[in-house]
Amino acid sequence: MTDNAHAHVPADLPDRIQHYIDGRFVDSVDGDTFDVLDPVTNEVYVQAAAGKKADIDKAVAAAARAFADGPWPRMLPRERSRVLHRIADIVESRDARLAELESYDSGLPITQALGQARRAAENFRFFADLIVAQADDTFKVPGRQINYVNRKPIGVAGLITPWNTPFMLESWKLGPALATGNTVVLKPAEFTPLSASLWAGIFEEAGLPQGVFNLVNGLGEDAGDALVKHPDVPLISFTGESRTGQIIFGNAAPFLKGLSMELGGKSPAVVFADADLDAAIDATIFGVFSLNGERCTAGSRILVQREVYDEFVEKYAAQAKRVTVGYPHDPATEVGALVHPEHYEKVMSYVEIGKGEGRLVAGGGRPEGFEVGNFVAPTVFADVSPDARIFQEEIFGPVVAITPFDTDEEALALANNTKYGLAAYIWTNDLKRAHNFAQAVEAGMVWLNSNNVRDLRTPFGGVKASGLGHEGGYRSIDFYTDQQAVHITLGKVHNPTFGKN
Repeated sequence: MTDNAHAHVPADLPDRIQHYIDGRFVDSVDGDTFDVLDPVTNEVYVQAAAGKKADIDKAVAAAARAFADGPWPRMLPRERSRVLHRIADIVESRDARLAELESYDSGLPITQALGQARRAAENFRFFADLIVAQADDTFKVPGRQINYVNRKPIGVAGLITPWNTPFMLESWKLGPALATGNTVVLKPAEFTPLSASLWAGIFEEAGLPQGVFNLVNGLGEDAGDALVKHPDVPLISFTGESRTGQIIFGNAAPFLKGLSMELGGKSPAVVFADADLDAAIDATIFGVFSLNGERCTAGSRILVQREVYDEFVEKYAAQAKRVTVGYPHDPATEVGALVHPEHYEKVMSYVEIGKGEGRLVAGGGRPEGFEVGNFVAPTVFADVSPDARIFQEEIFGPVVAITPFDTDEEALALANNTKYGLAAYIWTNDLKRAHNFAQAVEAGMVWLNSNNVRDLRTPFGGVKASGLGHEGGYRSIDFYTDQQAVHITLGKVHNPTFGKN
């Protein structure tokens, strides 16, 4: 490894990152900016416009005008679909550039960032097809009545996205919000504004009308807060921490806004003695160390049946030690740099807590040869008690807790023993057990003998502290539209008659 191996900087980086409001790139009204860091060196590489209430007001006004007066909400589904397909084509054609910028800005390994860019294109393609195929209910009582459903866009959608896989998660909200005819104001995470700044050019090139898409950068407590509290934004879709979700819930309540919130997770991976152990180890290694462990659906608690526990821990720890930590731009890298020094400090504090709560069998600190940057060696704790903080609290990094169990009942109690309920992974070759356990586990999504492979038609969301509502497939269409029931009498009007006498 050469001394300058960590100094890879993409060509043609912007000299500043601005907002995009009503078809123009603009600075903040008050001229304020914030620093954006490169996670490999933690040096400032660009300044981004720091949005406040005044900037949100301008963006919402532009989006509201485009909704009230512009063509987008009134276009036929097929016309909007063509624009979304063009967006997908452009994203696909620029996947290498997008991945390079995403990897540089977020610390994600380049190979995984490339996958996220392609998934972003697929999100647009999926919703482009879905709105053309969309059918709504009609109910007929022969000779008496027809009832049908009108589906209508709602207005300005406020989209607040996180810093892990930012471009893909932005597409996951932008796709259905735009497909259904809404206009949007996007507030991307302040740690990772770089890839979001590319949407404006992509949308312009694809033919999205002016004012339909608006972007305001800034801190959550400034720009995000103003977006949530804006009276002309009837919808908020948020992905992020559960605590932030609680604040948004409270702030949106006076306006009775539509809310879709995908929040934190502390998902169990349950490995029974009859499981294919090698497949389970492969999947659970990937499940917590891919995307640098910065993923809401990470299987960060592994529950293993006692008969195979020692073998599992030994093999898992050995494989975790072989996971390649490296610079994000290196195709061989499996775990890159965490997004930001603040987050690095949080993850490292949990590593130290874990040393007092479990048996450290892999990792436990900064990997050798990485003296600067936000690098954490894949870290594995065994024999972790269910009341341990590393068992209960979301770490959001490459850190995993392994806990033994004896019976199915104990496994279920351990799996459900956190405030979260986003995902669960179950490894067993007993068909009845697999289905019954899936039914009983408190999780919005369950994978049986599988890692996290999603069909875009399925609902995405969690229970308990992991979220509110679902998106994905028709659930996204439902969230971003109003459904209006229309009733027509075909025969004699059957009214009770008041006031005849």
